[in-house]
Amino acid sequence: MDSKRAPFLPPRPFVRAAWLVHRALHRLTGGRRGLWPSTADRWGTMWLTTVGRRSGRPRTAILGYFEDGPNLVTMAMNGWADPEPKWWLNLQALPEATVDLGAGPTAVIAHAATGDERARLWSRWAHYDKDLEGYAARRSRPTQVVVLEPRPDRPATTA
Repeated sequence: MDSKRAPFLPPRPFVRAAWLVHRALHRLTGGRRGLWPSTADRWGTMWLTTVGRRSGRPRTAILGYFEDGPNLVTMAMNGWADPEPKWWLNLQALPEATVDLGAGPTAVIAHAATGDERARLWSRWAHYDKDLEGYAARRSRPTQVVVLEPRPDRPATTA
């Protein structure tokens, strides 16, 4: 194990507040602010809408992502806190969702990357975040790499 110090993370309430402000900015501007595309050197942000596994109601989150061909890749990291993020629990119960990169919703289906696919995508994410391994070590469970595949056969719904 590396003797290097674990990367700094702000206190959990600050992390939660930052994401709440980010989501509020997106909503208050009618989607004109708060999302940006991924590039070769920077991850982007997307608006993910899942169906609540208990309520059956739409649930939204803003997540970081990068593109892998036609797919979008994100991490079920919950701000590097230990519990699984609710959006990921929702996708495990019902993998169909919608994403919006700023140009309108797209229907997707989610799966957790495994084996060689996971290793390849984890390595790509490490390109964007040099401290990825240090952050991941803060969690007691492996961080899932989530692949969102477009569903051209299904129209996007915003439920």
